Amino acid sequence: MKKIIITPNAPAPIGPYNQAVLSGNMLFISGQIALIPGTSDLNDADIAAETNQVMKNLEAILTEAGMNFGNIIKTTIFLSDMALFARVNEVYGSYFSSDYPARETVAVKGLPKNVNVEISMIASK
Repeated sequence: MKKIIITPNAPAPIGPYNQAVLSGNMLFISGQIALIPGTSDLNDADIAAETNQVMKNLEAILTEAGMNFGNIIKTTIFLSDMALFARVNEVYGSYFSSDYPARETVAVKGLPKNVNVEISMIASK
């Protein structure tokens, strides 16, 4: 049985997908970019601001599902350029206190709305 997770505190989907799907104890969060919830604006002043917005969007979805970053078991980070890795990693890491999740980071040719970072997550209750 699956439950769709949606919150106005994260950007509305811009395609045929949901913010997240809860299946049993597992939460699958769609890739989030630096869209400011309730707008079509990006928080992309610099890579730190962009990454912080992505993490805030993910946090809003986690909260709606009754979870937090401590529940994350796997993340995938997509970057427009691997040269951004160190700064994104620094901001991303600040959202975790210990027991870091498994993760991969890949550079891709392009991302939605020409952003520099997109992050998806899998969590477990």
